Amino acid sequence: MNDKYTAERILWIHPWAPNLFSFRLTRHPGFRFVPGQFARLGVKKPDPDNPKNPSGEKIVWRAYSVVSADYDEHLEFYSIVVPGGEFTSELARLAVGDTVYVEKTPYGFLTTDRFENGKDLWLLATGTGLAPFVSMLWDFRNWEDYENLIVVHSVRYPNELAYAETIAGFRTHEVFAPLAHKLRYVPVITRARVDGALGERIPTLIDTGALEQAAGVKLDHERSRIMICGNPEMVDDTRKHLTALGFAMSRRGKPGHMAVENYW
Repeated sequence: MNDKYTAERILWIHPWAPNLFSFRLTRHPGFRFVPGQFARLGVKKPDPDNPKNPSGEKIVWRAYSVVSADYDEHLEFYSIVVPGGEFTSELARLAVGDTVYVEKTPYGFLTTDRFENGKDLWLLATGTGLAPFVSMLWDFRNWEDYENLIVVHSVRYPNELAYAETIAGFRTHEVFAPLAHKLRYVPVITRARVDGALGERIPTLIDTGALEQAAGVKLDHERSRIMICGNPEMVDDTRKHLTALGFAMSRRGKPGHMAVENYW
């Protein structure tokens, strides 16, 4: 164990698509986080051309939002493999039992304590940006605090709808089932036509009203609290569209309607 990070073991790996997978790590008892925060993960890779590094290896670090509940004994993460990526290519080669380093301090402010007095929590994600929202769903306080939890997950192809079964499973979960009528899941698939899924980008769906229609919930200044996580283009476009509709960013000391995070 280092002063800044701990060495954890991979417990489980689950592939979703050729370029998408989830994995679980052991969790040091001292690591604490709030659902929505991210951890900095490190993997070792060869560093043969650095004369100042006699070990021949270096640790490469990247940020990953936590998927698992804050009370789980493991830490779960959701990753895309970037071809030639210094971190994800190395991570994708690891197996159960291998080591991943976890910084002791969590980061990020995409947390529900940014908001006040909301009734409808909108969780808008593209791709692996869904990760922090799954963690939030495991937080029972969100089910108590909101009348509606609307999860919108936009992907390119059907096999990229990771965690769809997990989200559906809340309806029969022994703890969450009594409040499962609050959950509304809206899948969005932009490069294939699939029954039951919307097919346009999230900003377009907001403009046309199709997102509200599919969710059965209206975007409303008094009720709606909106979190946006995913690729920077989607995050920026969605924020601009909602700002034009009168929704405000939530700032430190000045709660608003929206909180955002770019996921790379």
